[in-house]
Amino acid sequence: MTSSATPLPAQPGRDARQDSEYVRRDTCSIFVWAEPLRGWRRVQALTQRTKFDRAGQVKQLLTVDYPNAETVVLVMDNLNTHGIALLYEAFEPGEAFALAQRLEIHHTPKHGSWLNISEIELSALSRQCLDRRISDLATLNTELAA
Repeated sequence: MTSSATPLPAQPGRDARQDSEYVRRDTCSIFVWAEPLRGWRRVQALTQRTKFDRAGQVKQLLTVDYPNAETVVLVMDNLNTHGIALLYEAFEPGEAFALAQRLEIHHTPKHGSWLNISEIELSALSRQCLDRRISDLATLNTELAA
């Protein structure tokens, strides 16, 4: 981690000061899908987290992970990309409607998103494979899949 500001040295009557802000380099977004009672999770790292990335993840969940499920129940926090509308922005209306009809969405309480099972999954991943800097997305996704 690299600080974004030069530390200020101590002066008479004043302690040294160092800004805790840091320069982020090579960051990514990690999408987590989990079905805890089945012991299943899918995790994928992407370079960003746009509504279109999220829509693609939902489509994969419905068409690849659960292609035969009549309804898929999603429990998630209140992030602005966690709604049905993003499907209509990312896909043609007919496809968006077909995907949306198979979803049942439940949001965690606004100030209780830390209860989200994804946070528990990310904590487990942190202990299993994210306890060090991983320099590229391909390696990260290999580690996440393992």
